[in-house]
Amino acid sequence: MKISVIIPVYNAEKYVANAVHSALHFKEVYEVILIEDGSPDNALQICIELAEKHERVKFFQHTDHKNHGAGASRNLGIEKSTGDFIAFLDADDYFLPNRFAAEKELFKNVKIEGVYGALGVHYYSEKAKKQYYRLFGERLTTVYKKYEPKDIFKGQLHMLGTFGLFSIDTLTVRKEALLKMETLFKPELQLHEDTEFLFRLSFYLDLYPGIIDQAVAIRGVHESNRITKVDNREINPAISRAILWREVSNWLQSEKEVSEDIRTHVKRMHRSFEIAKAPALQKWGMIVRYLFTDYPSIRSGLYNINFRYSLF
Repeated sequence: MKISVIIPVYNAEKYVANAVHSALHFKEVYEVILIEDGSPDNALQICIELAEKHERVKFFQHTDHKNHGAGASRNLGIEKSTGDFIAFLDADDYFLPNRFAAEKELFKNVKIEGVYGALGVHYYSEKAKKQYYRLFGERLTTVYKKYEPKDIFKGQLHMLGTFGLFSIDTLTVRKEALLKMETLFKPELQLHEDTEFLFRLSFYLDLYPGIIDQAVAIRGVHESNRITKVDNREINPAISRAILWREVSNWLQSEKEVSEDIRTHVKRMHRSFEIAKAPALQKWGMIVRYLFTDYPSIRSGLYNINFRYSLF
């Protein structure tokens, strides 16, 4: 295997070296591609030093040297990659020694286009743990049982009950299989761009479970995480989720092979978060408006109001 590990780097001077070293641990990692995304801290200099020190580390920036977001940075990394497989890693996260143990065996089957695993969590400080334990706890981010590839898309859309989810950090895909996707990451999405990408990826590609009962990578939680900045009690996280589901709904309009039950479900998810994000008076007005026409959306909306701080 020749794996290209793509790491978007923004404001991660304290963590990026650890991420890189965790990837270089594997002989299967052909290259580590750092995309420095206009960081305000000293991450740029650290990326330069890592590339100078390690032959397998390659360093790139956007042509204007400005911040473009994680989605655009991952797209640039894919464009610059020369490996046969693509894996992703956030700059404040890191791989564990078993990261590619299942992949080495599964990818011997040429029909397998992607493999996913389980993600653990590490709190970089007691303050981060105190603030964000309610989001991540100590639990694995994983798919709870082994599913056939045909079910992964519906599972991620929350149509199969207690499905779980997998992270971009635990995904490995054949680079040539990505050609099935007209669009990779959507740069216009500043949050949940990885979730939206995984939705579409599981629609176009056959994805298989690797190690899902123990962590193969670790999410590093600290006070400056993008997700923790948004998912706190000062900001309504339903706003970014409404944008996510609107984007998914718009995409499905161009896919003729998608069944009507999926289209209806996605519309309801979008509508439910639109209800959840609304101010109190507007919220109840929206519920009344849909009262006799779309009860499932109201039910979902009330669920998302009550559990607005859940991850998804």
